[in-house]
Amino acid sequence: MLYNIIGKNIDVWDKTKEAVESKMNRIEKLFPADAAATVTLSLEKLVSTVEVTIPMNKRLIRAEVCDSDMMAAMDKAVDILDAQIVRYKKRMRTKVRQQGDGYMDEYRAIMVPETNLDEEPLYKIERIKHFEVKPMDAEEAVMEMELIGHSFFVFRNGETDEVNVVYKRKNGSYGLIEPEF
Repeated sequence: MLYNIIGKNIDVWDKTKEAVESKMNRIEKLFPADAAATVTLSLEKLVSTVEVTIPMNKRLIRAEVCDSDMMAAMDKAVDILDAQIVRYKKRMRTKVRQQGDGYMDEYRAIMVPETNLDEEPLYKIERIKHFEVKPMDAEEAVMEMELIGHSFFVFRNGETDEVNVVYKRKNGSYGLIEPEF
């Protein structure tokens, strides 16, 4: 696996690079040999953030963890990546079984051993909600989202007549998702 280690507000020394690579070696066998991982280490007010992004075929595997200790954050990020790649392999196995050989190349590219995959369903939907998608602008949607106390809100954009989503970001600001076709 190839590593691109970037530091924000922190100098990345050789010892740090070696420590990051040794932590990543735990999951290196799950990815193809030519996989490239981008690891971003940042430090702000005694809070260390580790962000790892690994492109996989048509998908991205990503983890972001904040902690007071950089190496503890790195361990947690590796744990998250490990769980994500196993879930991804299970999802691809299901698609191969349901839809045939169209996903076989993507399925074979994931190096997770079959013994690590259990037969438990990937996700369980416990509740289904139905609601009217009202036309409104993004500011109204944010206000509606805050009123109901959710972290996201689906609405029909009054200007474009397309379904959009507003969401609350980790830093307290808001985001808008607009579909592209």
